[in-house]
Amino acid sequence: MRSSGDGTAGGAPGRSLGASGPYPLHSNAADHAPQRPTAVPSSGGATSMASEQIGYRGPTACAAAGITYRQLDYWARTGLVEPSVRPAYGSGTQRLYSFRDVVILKVVKRFLDTGVSLQNIRTAVQHLRESGFRDLERMTLMSDGATVYECTTPDEVHALLQGGQGVFGIAVGVVWRDVESALSQLHGERVDTGETLIGSNPADELARRRNRAV
Repeated sequence: MRSSGDGTAGGAPGRSLGASGPYPLHSNAADHAPQRPTAVPSSGGATSMASEQIGYRGPTACAAAGITYRQLDYWARTGLVEPSVRPAYGSGTQRLYSFRDVVILKVVKRFLDTGVSLQNIRTAVQHLRESGFRDLERMTLMSDGATVYECTTPDEVHALLQGGQGVFGIAVGVVWRDVESALSQLHGERVDTGETLIGSNPADELARRRNRAV
């Protein structure tokens, strides 16, 4: 497991992101006790994401993530969660969010609701962006208020709970499936053609007609 923050809460040792084993992700400590969850590192540039074939406009991203448009706009303007498919270049353009972006939006909302610090949330966002899809499906993020930890096995979750640190957990795979289900009933947009992709909601006849006209 990995963690974000200073890696010092509860006396947990730190470990860099590239290190193996369940340790806190961020710290310069040289010695580490075994079987400790790792913390998400709080430094380092985010890697570029591969271009997505489908994007979701702001209102759709809000509906799937359970946030307000005001939150979406503020997080984009402050760089907390920016749309990776297409940013807004002015009043005439629409932001487009990828599926991963929407998952991250929902995770951020849950962390903010539980009082996790913005600094740690930013670190967790960076880590989520850098993780592979398979990693996200089995990842659990836990927070003790001072640090955000990534657990990828039940043993790591247990180790964190044994230390009395984990007070809140997010199973990213569950969030992933929730977002996937929500977006399946909403509308996406093909990045290459701009074609509207209709969700499974049969009530939206207007969008269905517009899609046929493209």
